[in-house]
Amino acid sequence: MNKTHPQRNGDVATFGSTESFSGKRGCCHPCGARCHPCGARPGCTQRHLCISALVLLVLAAAVASAVAALALLPRAPVNRLCTAPNNRTGFLCDDRVTCVPASWVCDRVSNCRNGEDEQEQLCGDLPHSLPGNLVFYCSSPRSWVYADQRCNGMNDCGDCSDESWSLATCPPCGQEWWSCSPVHFEFCSCIPRRLCRDGIQHCLGWSDEFLCPA
Repeated sequence: MNKTHPQRNGDVATFGSTESFSGKRGCCHPCGARCHPCGARPGCTQRHLCISALVLLVLAAAVASAVAALALLPRAPVNRLCTAPNNRTGFLCDDRVTCVPASWVCDRVSNCRNGEDEQEQLCGDLPHSLPGNLVFYCSSPRSWVYADQRCNGMNDCGDCSDESWSLATCPPCGQEWWSCSPVHFEFCSCIPRRLCRDGIQHCLGWSDEFLCPA
């Protein structure tokens, strides 16, 4: 017995047929991007693609311009001033916690975790490349010392201008110092009390041996 297949008239495809309802195998989208079954709405057109691309280009240009403008803005200088142990002038590291004494900056030893106290920008042209608060200029125009060496009781400038000069504005000798006229070049107007009554003359008039408390 011969088998028959049900059929319908009109646009409906017969069983086993690959033709679409319209009788065509497919209709291509005008933009050529892809083919859609006939009767389906295309997802895009050439015009839409061009407009989308143009919008993206404008947005990218706007973002690039904003980034460039921000890069040109002047950056506020980082405040590196801090107070190191023993009330010494210091240099603040990037961690905003570690305070390195001024005289440790540019000493060829990295005292900050990231080595910012030894960077070329900071140490390339001493003392001019250093922040002003880290430098003290002696009475001799060509001589300078680190700010924490001012008023430390030692003759770091070589002419005692870092200790007794009016611009140094040093306080009187502290409790750990004895005021006198030292006989040794390394001191200026005080000597450490630990040198008193050690059997060696450190002050003119021997006050360190006869008057300085033991």
